[in-house]
Amino acid sequence: MFTHRLVFPASVLRGRGAIKHLGAMCGRLGQRAMLVGGQRAIASVEAKVADQLEQQMVSYLGSEIFGGVCCQEEINRLADVFRTQGVEVIIATGGGKALDTAKAAGVACNIPVVTLPSIAGTCSAVTSLAFRYHQDGEFRDMMPLPCGPAAAVIDADLLATAPLEWLSAGIGDTLAKWYEYRAISDLSQLTGLAGVARTNSELCYTLIEHFAADACFAVQDGKANNALEQVLDAIFLYAGLTSIMSNGAHTGASHALYEGFTACPKTRHIAHGLLVGYGNLCLLALENRSDEELLTAIALARASAVPTQLAHIATDLTEQDLAVIIDRSLSTPDMANMPGDITFEDVRRGIERVEVLGAKINYFFAHAVQTGIKVKVVGVGPHRPETR
Repeated sequence: MFTHRLVFPASVLRGRGAIKHLGAMCGRLGQRAMLVGGQRAIASVEAKVADQLEQQMVSYLGSEIFGGVCCQEEINRLADVFRTQGVEVIIATGGGKALDTAKAAGVACNIPVVTLPSIAGTCSAVTSLAFRYHQDGEFRDMMPLPCGPAAAVIDADLLATAPLEWLSAGIGDTLAKWYEYRAISDLSQLTGLAGVARTNSELCYTLIEHFAADACFAVQDGKANNALEQVLDAIFLYAGLTSIMSNGAHTGASHALYEGFTACPKTRHIAHGLLVGYGNLCLLALENRSDEELLTAIALARASAVPTQLAHIATDLTEQDLAVIIDRSLSTPDMANMPGDITFEDVRRGIERVEVLGAKINYFFAHAVQTGIKVKVVGVGPHRPETR
């Protein structure tokens, strides 16, 4: 008999100023805490983390810089550091790769992990999954973990100060919850859990549709607003619940193309959610959705600073590069989740169709800006986000 195991985070604190409860949360879990994350992420939160721990008389053991890639070697290295330092509570900050590495290392040491995302790029802060890569950054696998974070602290004020491309990445990844789940689910076979996952994924789309543009403006201003809080709930809570309810089996062509992009040195450094966001548009093309629906999706992506053309990802991609990306995507389990057989020619035609329609949307936005027409639009171009 198959047992479906659902692994939730033990506690989630969300909203503006949520970090003010970090110390009390850590104090209930242990007395020796270490902060782990990218260099910039640590710099952005360390003073507040140290102050919170001091208020609760929890020993702060200092910080450990994350190596940049969630690979097994880095997981093992961090686990050794935690054991050597006698860490009792791990505070993980940064983006998905940093959080995933800390979660996996915490599991290896049986040490509770509190996630404190400094960017809103994925739902990693709440899930019991780790996206593992090879040391060179190429995608390896999605590793299930036996337990989730002991707590997730989602502070809207902190996340409002991060660079815009990270929120855009979170929007792209969150939209995939709806686009992909809709593409791979059979409406006639939905069980209760599948129905909950589908409802959550649709809610993700609805919140992004209504609030993404204003949330992006909030990040550009560096000040949280209601729209940003709604989008953060979609990215972390509702997208996270979709992942939890489906045990990670909710992915399709969008994530397959992301994994393909990691096979190309020119694109593997681009944020997960930005590549997934572009993959969403190709997924719609693979489904033979109408031009009207594709244009609507491209406009939503464009208004959220998600790439809508290959030039927004990298300006020097060759046909050989694209062949590598497509071939790698076709070999992934995520592409195998798609109904029917997907061929190289299918994917290439889908990309070409997105390029043509994306050009129309980009022309519209550029013309609107030049003529003073009021539209909600933020900038998009070749993305070079820094590791956090």
